[in-house]
Formats: sequence, C-alpha cells, structure tokens
Amino acid sequence: MIAKSRRTRTASQTRQAKPAREDRAADKRPALSGDRRQALISEAARLFGNKGYENTSMRDIAAAVGILPGSLYHHFSSKEELFVAVYSFAVSQSVDAVTAAIEPRSAPWIRLEAACIAHMQSLLDKSRFAAVLVSHLSVSGLPEQVVALRDSYEAVFKDLIAELPLPAGTDRRIFRLGLLGSMNWAITWYRPGGETPASIARKLLNAIRRD
Repeated sequence: MIAKSRRTRTASQTRQAKPAREDRAADKRPALSGDRRQALISEAARLFGNKGYENTSMRDIAAAVGILPGSLYHHFSSKEELFVAVYSFAVSQSVDAVTAAIEPRSAPWIRLEAACIAHMQSLLDKSRFAAVLVSHLSVSGLPEQVVALRDSYEAVFKDLIAELPLPAGTDRRIFRLGLLGSMNWAITWYRPGGETPASIARKLLNAIRRD
C-alpha cells in the first residue's frame, strides 16, 4: 500500500508539475548564435530588397533560412523588429565603406567623389545590404529607429557637402538630396556588364557639380 501511494499522484499535482516542466524546457531553449542571427538578417535583407518590406512575410524569411516561422518569432518578435536589425546592419556597412573611402583624402571634391563611389558600389553590390537603405523610403510609419539610422547616414554626406567651395547662394540641402536621389535611383535601372558603379557615381556627381 505504501509503494502504491508513492506512485499515485493527484490530478492537482499533475497539473502543477506540467507548467514547471514547460518552464524548465523554455529555459533550455538555445540562444541565437551569431552565425544564425547573421543568416536571418542576411536573408531578410535579400528578401526585403527584392520583394519589398510589405510583400515579404516572416514565413518567407523563415523558409529561406530553413527554420519554422515559430522559431523565427522566438528570435525576433515582429517583422518590424527584424527590419530594424537589417537596417541597422545596412547603415553600419555603408558608413564603414564611406568612411574608409574618404579617410585618406583631403580635397573636398575628391572626398565627396570617393564617398559617392563607395555608396554606389555598396548599393549595386548584391552581397551587401545598402539596397535596403533606399528600398523602403516610401514605407509608411517607419520605426523611429530606422528614421534615425537613415538620417545618421545622410549626415555623412551633409558634412561632406558642407565642406565644398560652392558658389554663394547654393542650396546645399537640395544639392545633397539631388545627388543622393540620382545615385539611389540607379538601383532600378543598373544592369551588371555595363558601366561600373564607380563610373556612374563620377558622372552623376559631375552632372550637378558647381565650382
């Protein structure tokens, strides 16, 4: 009788034990490794760039990485959170590329040209994320973090243009918006095999250059 009573558990004890086991299982869920996180961000960037933010679902991204949608939501609670991660990485890549390009140069026009070339090379390189920076400017309700990141990247060009010896009365804001807009539009018509991104950047800058 004693042995039997030890094996017997009441219904209430069973109900209490189950959540405890589930909590322990949840605590043992593996953390997102750096490689897996980068894979998720890379595939999301590719899909956002190719299909657009609004036409890309979390299910699409999960399928591209080879995981279940539920696993993706375990690491990113929403598509917006994942997009912020993608955008943040894209800005980091682009700022690093532009900074490295202008660092060894001192003449204002040469520095701006180097920045434009770095921007175009990043924008038109399929292995980089810069396309995300210009593919979602029309998305309504962009998260504040994305707007801040976008502005921080454009500030690099704002500072470079502020150094230029432009004629008096030149609207440097319009100059900057026109230059960035013309470069960013290349993503819609550029095809590999023709002019290089560097050549396109130089010609676009020369088209609006004012000494």
